[in-house]
Amino acid sequence: MATERAAKTQNGEFRRGLGLFDSTMLVAGSMIGSGIFIVSAEMGRELGSAGWLLVSWLVTGALTLAAALSYGELAAMMPRAGGQYVYLRESFSPLWGFLYGWTLFLVIQTGTIAAVGIGFARYLGVWWPRISESNYLIAPIHVSRGYAISLSTAQLVSALVILLLTWTNARGIQYGKSVQNVFTCAKIGALAGVIGIGLFGGGNSEALRANFAHPFTAAGYTPVVASLTPETGFGLLVAMCVAQIGSLFSADAWNNITFTAGEVRNPRRDVPLSLALGTFIVIGLYTLANVAYLVVLPLSGVQHAVSDRVAGAMLAAVFPSAGARLMAIAILISTFGCVNGMVLAGARAYYAMARDGLFFRGAARLNQAHVPGFALVLQGVWTVFLMLIRTFDPSTGQFGNLYSNLLDYVISAALIFYILTIAGVFVLRYRAPSVERPYRAFGYPIVPGLYIAAACIILVILFRYRASTTFPGLVIVLIGVPVFVAFRARARRISGNAG
Repeated sequence: MATERAAKTQNGEFRRGLGLFDSTMLVAGSMIGSGIFIVSAEMGRELGSAGWLLVSWLVTGALTLAAALSYGELAAMMPRAGGQYVYLRESFSPLWGFLYGWTLFLVIQTGTIAAVGIGFARYLGVWWPRISESNYLIAPIHVSRGYAISLSTAQLVSALVILLLTWTNARGIQYGKSVQNVFTCAKIGALAGVIGIGLFGGGNSEALRANFAHPFTAAGYTPVVASLTPETGFGLLVAMCVAQIGSLFSADAWNNITFTAGEVRNPRRDVPLSLALGTFIVIGLYTLANVAYLVVLPLSGVQHAVSDRVAGAMLAAVFPSAGARLMAIAILISTFGCVNGMVLAGARAYYAMARDGLFFRGAARLNQAHVPGFALVLQGVWTVFLMLIRTFDPSTGQFGNLYSNLLDYVISAALIFYILTIAGVFVLRYRAPSVERPYRAFGYPIVPGLYIAAACIILVILFRYRASTTFPGLVIVLIGVPVFVAFRARARRISGNAG
């Protein structure tokens, strides 16, 4: 009880209201969005075989679990609000922590919330067709040759969902965790139902024969590079690395629980344990989902699913008249819970940055509900702003979404931060060997080392063969350097005036 009482006053007035179940639901709920229902189509086109598609998901699972188990040591050592920002700050320097937090606020967290929010609106449109990205309340207003601002019914619905969940989370951790627990349990049930339908109700001999008679023979692929195909060893390596963009993004956000460590009742035990349990549950479901797709659909059906909606194509094959609507319900539940988890967690990172004088001062304050209300509002407003801006291709006359481009750019940057954070386990073992470590990274140094090595290989391939989307991500990160200098100078000036 003494430990619990002390914890209640740590980090200002944060209240430790998250138990192990709540923390695990936050991990799983933040991970499961709409990606698992879609990205296998693009991965299938890149890899060209059912066997390598499944192997690619297993690689994603191994990498994600290795990272989560390694983060557990840092989480147990530093159970404070801010999570990965704090780990990078303590392992390397405040600059590295800030660059991560800057990218998190600018694109990673907010862009993902925007993307998942639009995903919610798109699938609500299956039931209510008036909700569409092309049904405008305010038609696109061009602000430059390549950019416009618009408000469609889909954008409006997405904005309302984001603002609603920002408001509920601003009312306290009890509200946020209640929404998260209900929707995560529902989405796990929905995904398990999709898997069950595929594995036990929709299998057909033609799909099994097409996919598993020669599971590792490439066919019907789209080469990542014109001169490389997955039929050669090196071409397959490149395709596997590029395919990780989709699967790693779908399995991302598992680290969100570390941002909320200041509100976990027993963080030294529950944060590492929830990381392991949550990622294990989700990776298991993701792998089984892909097996279910391949039991029902031939690989060509996966590769060419309408709008890449593989899960929808699978359900439509089993229930031709109701498959699309059933899938829409599953994704509505999934995306709503995912937005809630990411809204809840992200604000805690900005709070920690502001406490260090490296973000807007208001974000360092907790509201009457003992949560960072101003940080939540900043996150919500920026997310909606990103969502309203549209990209425009003059050659085709097609509109896109700014946040989609930005997320493409920072996927490699996010991987760099994961590598650095796990490298921090090695750094702190050397620099602070006597610090208490209630949990030690599983398989150290082999498991963390293998993650770093594998992630570095993926990065090298992405920089070599996806330069147009990887280098802009570095630019976004590096823009944070002068911003860091400005925040640091302001903090010193305020400190000097106070003195």
